[in-house]
Amino acid sequence: MMSSVDFYRRIPKDLTESTSLGAIMSLVAITIMIVLFVSETYAFLTTNIATSVVLDPDTTELLRLNFNLTFQDLHCDYASVDVLDSLGTNRQNVTKNVEKWQLDSNGIRRIFSGRNREVKKVVQQEHSASLEEMHEDGVHAVVLTRDTIDEFIKSHEMAYINFFAPWCIWCQRLHPTWERFAEEVEYEEMPVGVGTVDCVEQADVCRKYMIRAFPSLKWFSNGSNKTPDYKGDRTVDALVDYATRMVHMDTKYKDWQKAAADKGEDAVKPFGREEHMGCQISGYLLVNRVPGNFHVIANSVNHNLNPSMTNLTHTVNHLSFGEAHRPVRMRRNLAKVPDEYKQFTPINGESYITREFHRAFHHYIKVVSTTVDFDKSPSVPTYQFISQSQSVHYRTEEVPEARFSYDILPMAVVITREGGQWDDYLTSLF
Repeated sequence: MMSSVDFYRRIPKDLTESTSLGAIMSLVAITIMIVLFVSETYAFLTTNIATSVVLDPDTTELLRLNFNLTFQDLHCDYASVDVLDSLGTNRQNVTKNVEKWQLDSNGIRRIFSGRNREVKKVVQQEHSASLEEMHEDGVHAVVLTRDTIDEFIKSHEMAYINFFAPWCIWCQRLHPTWERFAEEVEYEEMPVGVGTVDCVEQADVCRKYMIRAFPSLKWFSNGSNKTPDYKGDRTVDALVDYATRMVHMDTKYKDWQKAAADKGEDAVKPFGREEHMGCQISGYLLVNRVPGNFHVIANSVNHNLNPSMTNLTHTVNHLSFGEAHRPVRMRRNLAKVPDEYKQFTPINGESYITREFHRAFHHYIKVVSTTVDFDKSPSVPTYQFISQSQSVHYRTEEVPEARFSYDILPMAVVITREGGQWDDYLTSLF
């Protein structure tokens, strides 16, 4: 009686017949089921990268800014790192956590120029007599022009020349001292010619000798400039002492040359060192989490910079925000993030070449906090940024600066992985 209501009645096997078409359709059905099973399983096991934007939960007041910059035509003595922001912060010539290396002509670091070092101010000597009063008995420091400077250097075994600009306050203070120093050289009968060059009237002469700051005190021996330039105290005694030492060194050098020639040996290498203008500046700054900028400017507490000879061509070796050393777990998670989601150091290795004077590059940076949340462990925020750069023109009297303006966004990006759900997977299979 119950069998009469069976909806799934079975045909006896002896009444069924196998066909080739049925076998083919069975194989096709099995293949389709296997493909669907594999594709659904692959989709279930595959994770996708997802991003979301939230309010930045970070409440810390300071943000670390890491940088490593190479300036191909800026001397470390004149490189100043300044920080300004919208809260009124104005830190000039930051030296804490900042290193400077002088580079040679091949761009290789040669001379360590300071870590946490404040620039020493030179001593300026005051004189009761004015420069005009000193000139009553004649001008002792010879005024040189484009027509006379080469002959002056050639005609003197040694020459000491002050390249100045009339508007430079340090040059104005040095003039009486330099004139008194020239008198002392004559009185001591030192074999040194003392001269001055006005870089406003003789601009081509100063370009020839690459005068980048005023005053520049250059020593010449046997017609060639001996580097580095004098950067000591600007007093008569200090200048006389320097000239005496240079004369003594020149005399010893000639004696060494003669002794080497008598022995048939190679010539003694000239004293002094080659001075190249390149400087590598690296370190980090702790800045407020508000819009601001840090810039590298040619500046000196003892000189006025020559704007027409200041070139701030630079290479960004490294620029990033946040901790320099990330935890191991974070580094592993970041390695799993596709490159299109990572903009942590987008301008590393980029060079910004200034081919004209009175121009410099400004960089405008948008910073956003980024959290990679791939597991249940506490996440440490990192910082991505995008940057736009443009060459900015400066007025003739302004000294250019390489500026990095940053704006820290109040939003944060959260990067997560999304995998398949068990219920969706089972529903797809069955």
